[in-house]
Amino acid sequence: MEDILQLSVSLEFSKPPICRQIQVRKDTTFFELHHILQITMGWKNSHLHEFNCDGYRIGEINEEFSMEGFGSDEVTDSKTVVINDIIQKVNEPFRYTYDFGDSWDHILHIEKSLPTDPNKKYPICIGGEKSCPPEDCGGIHGYYNNLKILKDKKHEEYKDLRIWMGRNFDENKFDQEAVNRKLRKLKKFISK
Repeated sequence: MEDILQLSVSLEFSKPPICRQIQVRKDTTFFELHHILQITMGWKNSHLHEFNCDGYRIGEINEEFSMEGFGSDEVTDSKTVVINDIIQKVNEPFRYTYDFGDSWDHILHIEKSLPTDPNKKYPICIGGEKSCPPEDCGGIHGYYNNLKILKDKKHEEYKDLRIWMGRNFDENKFDQEAVNRKLRKLKKFISK
């Protein structure tokens, strides 16, 4: 029985792609998937999010924040919907938006279904490219502008930006082992 979905995740407009490959159970809720994506991509879970599956909106119900202007007014609670209820076709794209200010839009699709491997603990990240941009840097265009500044030590913003982004920030680094260590603690991460 094929109970595992292999998903491709790509940060929209990133070139070269900032992307991940993950394997999750078909009965993973979109609430859990949000947290898996936070860990896998490298985000800090400090902003609102939403999934959009062909106009069907799934997210965290937040009475203090109106989602008007982001599609239909109805948002289904991500804790009540599992991936396999909505997405069943291979290569059928769906969206994950994190931080409605910076608009980190991710394109996801199922690459294939797989049988459970008894030697793996799910969810698991099986691949990825490039480092996650820092939170609150102005979206993908702001991030690329920051990378451009970091290549010019004479730029007036270089020193401040180097401190803000971290002296060891490397746009090409992706630590799959670190991601999988965090994914093994998913239940603890979700309960925060």
